[in-house]
Amino acid sequence: MRKIKIAPSIPTEVEVSEVSQNRAEITAYPFESGYAVTLAHPLRRLILGSSVGYAPIAVKIQGASHEFDTIRGMHEDVAVFIINLKNIRFKIKEDGLEKVELRYSFSGAREIKACDLENETIEVVNGDLPVATLNDDAELSFTLVIAKGLGYVPSENLRDEIDSSMIAIDAFFTPVRKANYCIENVLVEDSPNYEKIVFDIETDGQIGPVEAFGNALETMNKQLAIFNGVMGIDIESTPLKTTEDAELKIFLKTVDNLDLSARIFNSLDRSGIKYLGELVLMGDHKIKNIKNLGKKSLDELTECLEKNGFGPDYELTEPLRSSLVKKLKQLKG
Repeated sequence: MRKIKIAPSIPTEVEVSEVSQNRAEITAYPFESGYAVTLAHPLRRLILGSSVGYAPIAVKIQGASHEFDTIRGMHEDVAVFIINLKNIRFKIKEDGLEKVELRYSFSGAREIKACDLENETIEVVNGDLPVATLNDDAELSFTLVIAKGLGYVPSENLRDEIDSSMIAIDAFFTPVRKANYCIENVLVEDSPNYEKIVFDIETDGQIGPVEAFGNALETMNKQLAIFNGVMGIDIESTPLKTTEDAELKIFLKTVDNLDLSARIFNSLDRSGIKYLGELVLMGDHKIKNIKNLGKKSLDELTECLEKNGFGPDYELTEPLRSSLVKKLKQLKG
């Protein structure tokens, strides 16, 4: 007998799978038939357009007056040099700084790579990218302006932002390379009419894919907030927390579910460590100071962390670290 519903069912499961360093799949289910695409399509558009990134917006090259000029001793034309600069993915290190102006000078036979532009102000994500090739007698001096922004801004719209002596550069700010989704059927209580959304998100390394997804959710929530107060609805009082919960899920795995030996479990238990996230926050140095953990036990614990995706190269972002600390404090009272 068909059940009469008075409200659509609410999805209950979210899974995050790291495909590679800058690519992840985010799965949510089960949705009522038709609800998945209704949610997925606007979210995809927001993933592609709501994350802030950094890009070069202008350059001033000593000895070059326009983008079709040439520089003595540099193999590349100025136009090619600018294209190479455009492809570099930067990150401004100082929080709150939205624009920086950097000066560089190179001379002599050498190949300049993107990593050569890194300094105490900016970080370069794709450091192996070639920028220019110089001959023995070459001298290349230039000033580069890097700004924080959203989406794509053509060079003609940037002329008011820069000095008139500079060459404006088309700015590709968005850190998201790809955002796709597919919808699959999923069985719920013998009904095949429920759906699952699988998002496939890839970024350029300025931010992570899960962070890009979180930005999309936050933007959607803020846009919907215009309807606050309509018919008594209060959207802000029930913010979307799906991304945070999805990110923290792996960290909240209890140590008794990590397939650790009894000796290690007992040591962790005596130290008051209950969750995987506590070990991630501690780092190698503090883990080595846990009582009654010998070298063999430490090796096993390290292997366990790597198996769960927390190898030696893993770094917690500050927003995720803050959320994790807050969540663990709530769980542990």
